Amino acid sequence: MKNKIELTVNGKGHALAVEPRRLLADVLREDCGLHGVHIGCAHGACGCCTVHVDGAPRLSCLTFAVQCDGKTIETVESLGGTDATHPLQQAFRKHHGLQCGYCTPGFLMALVPFVDAKVREGTMPPEAEIRDAMSGNICRCTGYQGIVEAVQDTIGQGLRSQGTGQ
Repeated sequence: MKNKIELTVNGKGHALAVEPRRLLADVLREDCGLHGVHIGCAHGACGCCTVHVDGAPRLSCLTFAVQCDGKTIETVESLGGTDATHPLQQAFRKHHGLQCGYCTPGFLMALVPFVDAKVREGTMPPEAEIRDAMSGNICRCTGYQGIVEAVQDTIGQGLRSQGTGQ
């Protein structure tokens, strides 16, 4: 038995018929062709599959697609695609916050709301707070310092553009 659902994914509407047990990660990859959603552990431990559901980060490997009926989904492709135009993507590149890149989409999707919130607040968080914000994501290559520096750089750029000067 399949359920009919409607999703808005990266601004595009999708009407789908899915089995109730299908995971959002699988639907995004297989039915929507969005391969930036990576499945690392399939248990919610690594964060590679993080997407935004109605603006909030969510692990798509633990979310059934039917739970998202009528919701808005954003994947890493919404940040700038292959051009990598989002400031956090550019900072990841600048600060060597990625190596193999497998975990990068999950880190980006987990950290963009954090960065945006800190820029809105007008504050540069301490390194421990940044590390806490990214603690749901695992990287086996970078050692995390480049990711922390990328987040700091992106927040700093945002603060400077708002004229707070931090």
